[in-house]
Amino acid sequence: MKLSLSVPVEEEFDAEAARLIDARLASRLSEKDAELFDGAADAADRMGWVDLPQQAAELLDEIESLRARLQEQGLRTISLAGMGGSSLAPEVMAQTADVRLEIVDSTDPNQVAEAIGTDLEHTVLIIASKSGTTVETDSIRRSFAAAFEEIDIDPASRMIAITDPGTELETLAADQGFLATFLADPTVGGRFSALSAFGLVPAGLAGADVRGIVAEAAEAAADLSIDNLDNPALRFGAWLSIAHARTTEKLVLAETSPQLDGLGAWVEQLVAESLGKDGQGILPVVVDSPADIGFSDARADALLCLLGPSAEDAELGAPSGFEATITGELGELFLFWEFATAIAGYGIGVNPFDQPDVEAAKAQARHLLDGPDSGTSEQARFREGNIDVLEVVDEATDLVGALQELFSQVDEYGYVGIQAYLDRIADAEAEGLRPLVSTHAGVQTTFGFGPRYLHSTGQYHKGGHPNGVFLQITGEARTDLSVPGRDFGFAQLQRAQAAGDAAVLIEKGRPVLRLHLLDRARGLEQLREAVGSISPHHHYGHD
Repeated sequence: MKLSLSVPVEEEFDAEAARLIDARLASRLSEKDAELFDGAADAADRMGWVDLPQQAAELLDEIESLRARLQEQGLRTISLAGMGGSSLAPEVMAQTADVRLEIVDSTDPNQVAEAIGTDLEHTVLIIASKSGTTVETDSIRRSFAAAFEEIDIDPASRMIAITDPGTELETLAADQGFLATFLADPTVGGRFSALSAFGLVPAGLAGADVRGIVAEAAEAAADLSIDNLDNPALRFGAWLSIAHARTTEKLVLAETSPQLDGLGAWVEQLVAESLGKDGQGILPVVVDSPADIGFSDARADALLCLLGPSAEDAELGAPSGFEATITGELGELFLFWEFATAIAGYGIGVNPFDQPDVEAAKAQARHLLDGPDSGTSEQARFREGNIDVLEVVDEATDLVGALQELFSQVDEYGYVGIQAYLDRIADAEAEGLRPLVSTHAGVQTTFGFGPRYLHSTGQYHKGGHPNGVFLQITGEARTDLSVPGRDFGFAQLQRAQAAGDAAVLIEKGRPVLRLHLLDRARGLEQLREAVGSISPHHHYGHD
């Protein structure tokens, strides 16, 4: 792989790199030395990722054997129910290999119904959950099982489990006789699991060359474990660390190579969830290209990072002075980013292996599901066109006013987080809100579909730098889909997850504007018009 870096002050970088080298940080990571993070239990139990490439031979054989069996049976569609690291890594592998892997990581009833209705007779469902109790994956499993039964197919004959040993999912798979069960290493955290069964099994069954990906990672392992500046992960970790010390904490990622398609989303969840805690962290901002808003107009709070070669190998012009270009094969980049993120955690002073703020939103969602109205009892403060404003800030009484009020609360170098609880496929146009909001709010802006982002940037939103404001969007369900064996449906679950996360953000003092689209297409159009009517590049609150 190739890594090129620029920094505003070389002496600062040299001093930080020397500190990390003196601590023998890279080699101690490769030795799984949890004392690097003050002996934190989460660190001690979450360092199995460092040697996954060397442990993968038997797993690769099992994947290839199972894929051959599936092909013999004419099972050509691989669907994956998984969240966060359990879906993002295999999604990248499948995209870069140009093979089809159906990712079902939504609670939007329309998206789930669409996935179930696609080639079900020839479908295998992979249920990937470390805990074995993830509500999204369990609900999706139940719905697929009911659909298989309706066409006289034994659900267990079409299901594959990936989980940690001793979970409810392992027990269920054994009791029902699943087609296959893969038990992952419990010392590997979800976001560091790209080279484990969670990443390799779905991608391999879909047809990606996972053996080649593992070989690329294994070849890079030695260089990522050395304690000198020849180690690209050590250099990049030091780069992130000194940027953070300068309050340059937005890592803007732009892919420039089709061979790395989707890598930005995987990096986003790894970096945000690993480093965004204790009021600190690095916030990834994924953009479409170096010409996109957020990259081309970056300010002093942004590190600019190309995933793939620079068109002319020229400087990117970052006002902060922090620029990086990273090229390499997918396998080595997985391991590089994992090492670099752990190194940055040490440099910043956080434990990269825990997620202390993730459970709060889950608990709120469960509470709302158990309540009589399941998170839908809020009274609208106002209604305008196709948008219901469920909760606004201060005294705004119209949509434009509500948006202006939200943007007025963002720091000059803060950010806006857009959280869209919509259909990631049918409502994909919602992603266009990110550059539009960034332009008119005048700050870096992230976008995530819910509940997908809860397993990605959600930790940073609640535990990272407290300089974000949040625009949360829900939509009237086009259809509903019950969850068999549960007393709620997907629309209810989706709304509870949105309301639960908003409640936790508000409790933590993060401003939130919640909008509900009565008609999704027209509501999104109305929202775009309202954002576009706000004067661009006005840094609210800093006149």
